[in-house]
Amino acid sequence: MKSILLSFDIEEFDLPAEFGAEISRDDMFSIAGEGTRRILRIVNETGARVTFFVTAKFALEFPDLVREMKASGHEIASHGYSHTTFEPADLKRSREALETIIGTPVHGFRMARLAKVGKQDILDAGYDYESSLNPVWLPGRYSNFTAPLKPFRETCGLWQMPVSALPVVRFPLFWLSFKNLPLPVYLPMAKTAMSATGFFNMYSHPWEYHERAAEPRWKIPGYIVRHAGESQCGRLRRLIASLGRSGTFETFSAYLDRIQAKQ
Repeated sequence: MKSILLSFDIEEFDLPAEFGAEISRDDMFSIAGEGTRRILRIVNETGARVTFFVTAKFALEFPDLVREMKASGHEIASHGYSHTTFEPADLKRSREALETIIGTPVHGFRMARLAKVGKQDILDAGYDYESSLNPVWLPGRYSNFTAPLKPFRETCGLWQMPVSALPVVRFPLFWLSFKNLPLPVYLPMAKTAMSATGFFNMYSHPWEYHERAAEPRWKIPGYIVRHAGESQCGRLRRLIASLGRSGTFETFSAYLDRIQAKQ
């Protein structure tokens, strides 16, 4: 059986600001919070074990929800301190904030928008792995066409867990593809990638599962908020059901422990 590393970037809904729209703090957190609750309900009902990459700001706003995610058997990893701003000190600050809330170590990190961060800095901040590499070429976004498709160790020793892409052509299989491609097209591509690499790593965001993310006042292009709300919840259920017939859902840390034990 292959490994399915399904993850969610749990963050404050700051996306409208990227398109010049104002959004209140209450709206940012209420949309993100409700979207996260819907995701948690789905993964718990389907039995999928997943990894939540959580910003410290979200965790401090919803500590009980984050503890519930952990208590349900899922992994809590860091998505930085804030989704809007970043400085190197945030690496350690976010890990420590999350650990204080959940009471157990935090092993993984994913940078907001998969931006590049110094690998040694991440390792020095106390993390074992990162998952901020999209091994594709997207103009103006990612230039990683020759990067490995399988998990590997960076020169400093930090484990890197790449987001999945279709082999050879390097078609990206991240959240935008999951959102915009018909599922009869996306699911076979996901299974092809999983068969080729032995694992499948895809992420999405809580605001995708809340219909309010598609309100016109946020000025977000339609292809980004397509299916927002119940439609996206239904797509997630279908993804879990389909991939679950070909693989096993694991947290990132459980997968990493297993492949290291084989070495």
